[in-house]
Amino acid sequence: SFVGFAAGVLLTSSFIDIIPEALEAGNYEEYVYLSIFGGIVLFFLLERFMIWSHHHHDHKNIHSTTPLILIGDSIHNAIDGVAIAASFLANPILGWQTTLAVMAHEAPHEISDLALLIGNKLPPKKALGFNFISGLTAIIGGIAGYYFLDISEAFIPILLGFAGGMFIYIACTDLIPEMHEDFAKNKRWSQTIPFVLGIAIAFISRMLLE
Repeated sequence: SFVGFAAGVLLTSSFIDIIPEALEAGNYEEYVYLSIFGGIVLFFLLERFMIWSHHHHDHKNIHSTTPLILIGDSIHNAIDGVAIAASFLANPILGWQTTLAVMAHEAPHEISDLALLIGNKLPPKKALGFNFISGLTAIIGGIAGYYFLDISEAFIPILLGFAGGMFIYIACTDLIPEMHEDFAKNKRWSQTIPFVLGIAIAFISRMLLE
């Protein structure tokens, strides 16, 4: 159920939230699509390396998607930090509104990441700690946005596209194949219902906060 829910949230967040936001951020459409492609290719190569490294060192309890999830989430959180900083610089009221909106639309995403880390055999406390650390990159993004807004804003569309590509890769190459394996084992609804639920929650939260 962890896998299905996470796959639904990651796919929905990528296609109706992250990538559209990247395309709306400026006249960088060509570069956004290239960054999506780059995120997919880079994460493929990175996962190949992770699998080789874990096999080489016989780390049987480490799931290759764990570091990929944390990297992608860290980049996304840093971008949210830049957006919050930019909003506060424009207007303090707008800043607080943006902060609340980011917290609300990130909630399903963070829950899915946490569930996926636990599903990858990480102890709950360790998974929560890793998720918390990845969330701290929002502070780094906020500081960068405050002091280097002109520079950081120029990179936001590219980084968003990159993060979107990474999440699509994780959902389509790791999570959905695992759902198919469960389906083949006659666990027909154990992943399908959470998958649809993840899509619905991510979609509804996006629509309410738009």
